[in-house]
Order: sequence, then structure tokens, then C-alpha cells
Amino acid sequence: MSNTAVIIWKSVGIGVTALLLVTAVVWGYRMTPRSVPCTAIRYTIEDKDDRLYLTEDELTKMLQAESLYPVGRPLNLISLYRIEQAVARHPMVRTAECYFTPRNEVRVVLTQRVPLLRVQLLEDGYLIDTDRRVMQARAAVKDPVLVVTGNPTVQLASGVLADFAKWLQRDAFWRKHIKRVQVQNPHMYVLHLADPESPQVILGDMKGYANKLRKLRTFFEDGEEERAGKQYEVLDIRFRGQVIGR
Repeated sequence: MSNTAVIIWKSVGIGVTALLLVTAVVWGYRMTPRSVPCTAIRYTIEDKDDRLYLTEDELTKMLQAESLYPVGRPLNLISLYRIEQAVARHPMVRTAECYFTPRNEVRVVLTQRVPLLRVQLLEDGYLIDTDRRVMQARAAVKDPVLVVTGNPTVQLASGVLADFAKWLQRDAFWRKHIKRVQVQNPHMYVLHLADPESPQVILGDMKGYANKLRKLRTFFEDGEEERAGKQYEVLDIRFRGQVIGR
């Protein structure tokens, strides 16, 4: 056999050997983890320093109740998608992501829903979150949010009232002073301020509320002489350029 043929055969042999080694490594990587049992499930609640509405034990019990608890099961029999979807259905969870770790663990990374306003009804109530969805009111939710009373529809709460609550969060002055909105009807809103001795504020409808409240702030800050010796129970800011006290 010529030297050239020997070199060719050696090159082919080296190539085949390398291919077999790579195939064995990839096959072993794919097969071995899937045939071993899950050693643990770890939860990462990314926003737990800001709020904590649920516990890891609560999530575990929920997965056990749905026969999705992965510990001890072979990895190839574990559905990450189903675990992810189950965690995402928890009433306090906003997003969930699930994956395997190199230690044959299941890792669940989640964020919690963020309340925007609280609808307070006579017998019950609920929250509207920052995604404009109805959120369960539970004792763990203690976020200081705008309170809405009266009997607003969910559409109203998640629409114009959610817009107003977002605007309040951005306004440092009124965020401290406006604590409650009373809905008398879809065209009449009354504001209740943080100071219980402050007068009620008749806002009227929600059109132009930023301008109405800008006018009221000017009245509070620059109208001390006009208010001297007067005890107003109601301030009406519905009309352009006027604050009417009664």
C-alpha cells in the first residue's frame, strides 16, 4: 500500500473515531440525565424582597395535588410545561419559567402579580393588578394602593380607574393625599383625602382629572387667605377655573 493510501486511511480512521466519540458524548449527555430521578425542586421568587404573597410550601402542595410534584420521578417522565402552567395558574403568580438544572433538579423561577388598586365592597372585594386583571384579595397583600368604594363594574375598575391609579403613582403630591375614590355612578366620582378632617372632593367625571387636581393643588397651596376661618365639608372641582367650597 502506498504512503498516500496509508495517510488517507489514517485520516479516515481518525475522523470516524472523533465522530464516534462526539456521538457518544452527545448521546450520553441526552440519555443519562433523562434516566435519573429528579433530586429536588427549587423555587426562585424574583420579587420577594418587594412583596411576598405565597410560600414555597404552598406551591409544593399545589403541585402534589395535581400529581405534578417531580422529586423522585425520572426526568423523562416530568413535564416542565405542565409544572410551569400549574404554577402560573396560582392566583398570586404573574409569570413562571421551569427548567432542569445540571444537578437533576427542577428550578421554578416566578414573579408575583402587582396590585394597582383595591375595590372594597360591602361583603367582599378584589384587586386590579398592573396587567388590568382581577386579583384575589388575600391577607398577605398589604401594598398601599388606591381604594375604590361604591359598586364599580370590573370593566370600570380595570379601565378608567386603573388609568387614574397609575397616574396617581406617578404624581408624588397626590399619591400621598388621595387614598379613596367613591364611585357614585360612571359619571360621578368623589375623592377622599388621607387627612380625615379634609373636605370631600367632588371630581365629577374622569375627563381632565389631571387639570382638575392641578387646580385644586393651587387652591390648597395659594388659597390660605380665602380658606381662613372657613370649614369646608365639600370642595367641588368640576367647573373650569373654579374650586367651589361648601
